Amino acid sequence: MRRFWNEVAPVALAEGFAIHLDGRPLRLPEGGELRLPGAALAAAVAEEWRGLGPEFSYDDVKLTRIVGTGTSRIAPAPEPSIAALACYGESDLLCYRAPAPAALIRRQQERWQPWLDWAARALDAPLAVTDGVMPCPQPAASLAALRAALAREGAIRLAALGVLVPALGSLVLGLAVAAGALDGAQAQTLAELDALFQEEIWGRDEAAAARRARAADEIATAARILALTRHSGGTPP
Repeated sequence: MRRFWNEVAPVALAEGFAIHLDGRPLRLPEGGELRLPGAALAAAVAEEWRGLGPEFSYDDVKLTRIVGTGTSRIAPAPEPSIAALACYGESDLLCYRAPAPAALIRRQQERWQPWLDWAARALDAPLAVTDGVMPCPQPAASLAALRAALAREGAIRLAALGVLVPALGSLVLGLAVAAGALDGAQAQTLAELDALFQEEIWGRDEAAAARRARAADEIATAARILALTRHSGGTPP
């Protein structure tokens, strides 16, 4: 697409904010005007559009794409997104530990267990841990608590979690980022613990490193939205 505007400005409305391009409201592909819940997120989206070159694609407006998903697709019916994300609690990465070697077992315990303890303490969602890959049933009350935590999130934040949680393979880590207890880069390092451990032994895998870099960009964008909406809730007006 070709840039057709010069000036970009966030505009305060009776409820929320719009983004104006040369005085005209930014519209989503579905046709509706973009509405944002807080000044910080509106400023970030405006800056994203202000920084575009003469030609661009929707891959260049990552914040806008996630926000648009939240406002146009999730807000009218959030339950499917909540249900899909809640499934990650049934098989959270942090609950599946290596049976060997001892150094990896120790590292997983030291770095993963504190976040399961956080989930038990902050979300009232203690989760069971197992060795290997066989399914590990989780307490129904804990799964209900994780689902309730998701249900408290606004539509834009659910859209960000919809990017973040699959990238991490962990609902617990995603909710920790959403709560501000962990940043995106830290969460990715925890999620990649096994792969990074193997690289220490066998050397760098260039294909895996490239995949991590791509994931890092997605994770950073989603985490930024969660940070920008932490106090506004992320629900569109």
